[in-house]
Formats: sequence, C-alpha cells, structure tokens
Amino acid sequence: MLRKQKKISILILVFVVVVATSLILSAINKAKEEWNFKKELKTIAEDTYRYFEDFTDYETGLPYDIVRIKNEDLEEGKHTSPTNIAMYMLSTISADELGFISGKEAISRIQKILNTLEKMDKWNGLYYNWYYTKDGSIMKDWGQFISQVDNGWLSAGLITSGQAYPSLQSQTSKIVKSMDFSALYDPKVGQFRGGYFVDKGEYTGHHYGTFYTEPRLGSYIAIGKGDVSADHWWKMYRTQPAKDNWQSQTPKGEMRNYHGIDLFQGHYEYNGVKYVPTWGGSMFEAMMPGMIMKEKELGKNGLGLNNQHYVNLQIAYAKEKGYSAWGLSPAATPDGYSEFAATPLGISGYKDDGTVTAYASFLALEYAKQDVMENIKVLKEMKIYGKYGFYDSVNLNTNRVTEAYLALDQGMIMVSVTNYLLDGIIRDHFHSNKIASEAEYLLLEEDFMIR
Repeated sequence: MLRKQKKISILILVFVVVVATSLILSAINKAKEEWNFKKELKTIAEDTYRYFEDFTDYETGLPYDIVRIKNEDLEEGKHTSPTNIAMYMLSTISADELGFISGKEAISRIQKILNTLEKMDKWNGLYYNWYYTKDGSIMKDWGQFISQVDNGWLSAGLITSGQAYPSLQSQTSKIVKSMDFSALYDPKVGQFRGGYFVDKGEYTGHHYGTFYTEPRLGSYIAIGKGDVSADHWWKMYRTQPAKDNWQSQTPKGEMRNYHGIDLFQGHYEYNGVKYVPTWGGSMFEAMMPGMIMKEKELGKNGLGLNNQHYVNLQIAYAKEKGYSAWGLSPAATPDGYSEFAATPLGISGYKDDGTVTAYASFLALEYAKQDVMENIKVLKEMKIYGKYGFYDSVNLNTNRVTEAYLALDQGMIMVSVTNYLLDGIIRDHFHSNKIASEAEYLLLEEDFMIR
C-alpha cells in the first residue's frame, strides 16, 4: 500500500515538473518573441525616420510630402502640408525617445520648423493646405484652402513639441494661441465646416458632422483652447439619425443627454459586433487621433472600446474577403492617391479594391499586437520594404506595389511604434498640456453602448 502511494506521489511530482517546465518554456518563448518583435519595430522606425532626414529642406525644415521611386529614380514632391509638418515634429520627438538622435538634435530640427512657421502666410492664425518646402510660400496653383483637420494636426504637433521640450514651449504656445479655430466653426449647427477657400472668400458646403473620423482631434483641441464651446462635442453624429436611410445601414441606439445636449447614441453592427462607424470605413479615420489623444486609456466605454472593435472588424473583414493581409485605408497608388476601406464599417463607405497600406497595421499595434506581428511578416514577404521602411501600398489582387513614401504615413508609423514601445509616451506629452488635460472629461464621460 505504501509502495503504491509512493509511486502515485512520484507520478504526481513528475507531472507537476513537466507542466511547470512546459509553462516556463512557453513563457521564455513568448518573452523571446516579444523581444524580437520590439527589436524589429525599432529597426522599422529607424528606417522610417530616415525619410525625414533625407527629404526635408535644409533651410526651412519643411518635409517633402511624397517621394516616388520610378525606374530607380526619385521623384521628390517638394511641397508640404500642416499635417506633414506635424508628422515630422512628432516623428522627431519619437526618434529622440527611441534613441536615434539626441535631444539637442531634436530641438534643433523642431526649432528650424518653428522659425519657418512664424514667417509663413496664415489666415486667422490658421495655415494653408499647401506650401513649397524651399521657402514656405503658399502653393497658389493648388488653391488657397484652410483645412480644419490639417490645422488640428499642426496644433497637436506644436503642443506635443512644447511639452517634450520646454525650451520651445514659449514659441509653440504663441503659435497655437494665434490659431483661431472659431473662424471655421458654425455655431448655428454646432459643427466645424470642412474649411475655407481664401481665394474664393467662401466656406465649404459641408460640415464635419461625423464624430468618429480624424477631425475629432481638431475639435478636441479647439474645445480645450476655448475657441469653441464644449457643446460642439455632443453635436456631432455618432451615426446619422435612423431616419436617414441613405446611410449604409440603419443604426440602433437610444437618446442620451450629455451636459444638457440630447445625443442619439447610435451604433452599427457587423458580424455580431457593435461599433460606431467612420465616414468611409478606413483605419486612418478611426485610429489616427488615438496616436495623440488618450482614447485607449480614458475612453473605456467610448472611443477606446470602439477602437478595439474597429480594429477587430477590419481584420475580420479582410479574412472574409480572402485577403492575405489587412489594413484598408487611404494610400498612394501607382497613379496618385486614393481612398480605400473596409466598406461596411463606414457610414458612406469608401471602395475596396484589395489595396492595403502598412501604416494601418501600425495604427492597430496597441489593440492587436499578435495580428500586427503576423501582418508585418506577410507584408514583408510581398517585397514592399525598402530603404525608408514600407512602401506605401500593395494591391492584393494584382500584387502591384506602389513604390512611394508619404510623410503622413511615415509619421503614423513612427508615432505608433513609439507609443507601443514606450507606453504611450507621445500621448503623455500631449496630455501634459493644459489644453489637452482640461478636455479629458469628454473622453471619460461617454458610453457608446457597444459592450
């Protein structure tokens, strides 16, 4: 009897040792996989930042909008936008945080940008959509448009730079203070107009009424600055009203009241998952503001939760279509630039022709690490990686690669990688400014009712 009990005890001990060893080896393999992935991300970021080092005007500090590779020759787009400038500033902070350049060098590069920004022509403190990089003059042949979303990104870049480098704060704060977002606001509707044509003396015919799109960052900053009332946040549509039958599906939801403002808390549903839609169904609209705003940290029942659902659905949609990779979002094409999306995720819905872009994966890093890891591997196998990181897009149906780099998309990759590797450090810089921190309640309060 004792011998039998001893034998059982030994078997139990052996089983425990085997299980424990298996768990330890699994933990070691996961840790090794994570370490290798972080190392790969850092290499990608270093290659990506080289774009800004090689394609930025030395005198003005303004980054080129796009560089295309044709027959091994470079076609350099020596023009830039407020968003491009913001992406360069944020990427430079990222390069410093990741150790690619020194803090002194980062300050020098951003200082050059600020000196140029101060001299550039503006309208009510807001910047035009396109400037020549050689001297910062307006590209009048491309029209004289003032964009809410572009100025929102520029102000975000300025605020973040001032917080990352206190020696620049006086200069950045002065520029941001002079940017009068109320000049684009329609108080009768409670929404921003898309922009203003200075040469024509007229506003766009549309408003930015859809909430879950990239202009929400500009709205957040304008409220934080005090340029517009906080009521504006609750006067944007989470979905269009249910009676508007032109939208891609009839939303479900109920009326909610926030600070005395009635809001239709609407949502769509796809594959049994509830979500608040973007306008077109792209990753760009959904995820770009979360690089700067603490949506993930503060919007547990709102924007942060919706971001998670949106990423999951983008991945699921690509799998349903039989695509070998995912990441449907506006990108460069061989003939120009076009909008792409997981069409059902949008109120209107951009097209899907099988074109995916790498930056869309990086925007999802903090929500779907394993999926991103696998997607990066698949994309690299398609030979779309070059000297400056990932080429901008590949069509999965034709396997045609667009050998181009965009400042905008390079910047999204840089910031997304930095936030992932350094626990949201770019968002921390932004939110350490009073403009951002005083509006945090907007992120905290809302419940999208999509759990």
